[in-house]
Amino acid sequence: MIGPVLSGCGTHEEGEHLGHAQGRYPATRPLRSDTVSQRDFVCQIRSSQHIELQALEKGYMQDIYVDEGQFVKEGQLMFRIKPILYQAEVERAAAEAEFALIEFRNTKALADSNVVSPNELAMAKARYDKAKAELDVAQAHLGFTEIRAPFNGIMDRFHVRKGSLVDEGEILTELSDNSSMWVYFNVPEAEYLAYMKNAKADQGTEVHLLLANGERFPFPGKITAIEADFDNHTGNIAFRATFPNPDGLLRHGETGNILMGSQLKDVLMIPQKATFEVLDHRYVFVIDKDSVLHSTRIQIGAELQHVFIVSEGLKEDDRILLEGLRKVKDGGKVDYHFVAPDSVLKNLTLHAE
Repeated sequence: MIGPVLSGCGTHEEGEHLGHAQGRYPATRPLRSDTVSQRDFVCQIRSSQHIELQALEKGYMQDIYVDEGQFVKEGQLMFRIKPILYQAEVERAAAEAEFALIEFRNTKALADSNVVSPNELAMAKARYDKAKAELDVAQAHLGFTEIRAPFNGIMDRFHVRKGSLVDEGEILTELSDNSSMWVYFNVPEAEYLAYMKNAKADQGTEVHLLLANGERFPFPGKITAIEADFDNHTGNIAFRATFPNPDGLLRHGETGNILMGSQLKDVLMIPQKATFEVLDHRYVFVIDKDSVLHSTRIQIGAELQHVFIVSEGLKEDDRILLEGLRKVKDGGKVDYHFVAPDSVLKNLTLHAE
């Protein structure tokens, strides 16, 4: 779908001359101008950071300090696995480290008095270092029983409950950082080439997001990445746009449509209602100098709201029938009055009479 580009707020009086005047049909000509077309692409909305929180140790879930959907801050305690076994290991390792320290100090005193050899002192020092390392490991295991938020984010649904037996590596929940969102959408090869001709991903081309309810997200985004490869099955390549999300409206997993504009330079525009279709081809009635109608096939380069961009088949000074296409025939004469093309395009939202 193409978004609106040309619009008008003309008065009713401005629109009256677009209808039939004394039985005559309105006619106009193509308008040559620069414009912007907007293509929309179905997109997937993802958090810039979305991770699974897993248990690092096996045990019973002792405490849950947060709730589903809650905002948590980096470092905040969320879960605690029952630490009785790991606490005992820490106490045992601490006692062994204290014993090794006493032994090392006694050996050092004897070595200073030349009672024991330097080798015995080195052995005592090594035993003490080993005991300290084992204490560090035990303390690390004890620390693994506390799961804290690695960044600011929103909690997802819990996969365990208080009292549950959890295994090492079991998923407890998910955490999403929604401060900014990554929006992924697939672009056909032709659109990709047109984009690369006019912009670069690292220049942050601005795009807009249309939400599932049809409303436009109030903050624009920027294209920040393009995947390396095309999908051989679809001929598409994935783009990523980054959107700020200060109000937290966007959530991980939402869908929508990306609106991406492209500049069209020096193109011919005609109203869509001035065309008719025969066997999947578009035609207009061109009016010659003798007021005779000629059915003329045209090529559509792009489609805007109420407007076609014509790539082939028309010249800028061609006069085309605007209304009454079903009431006339190819080769017939027509009585018409001319309407300026800029006036026609401004009033396309008004219904034809």
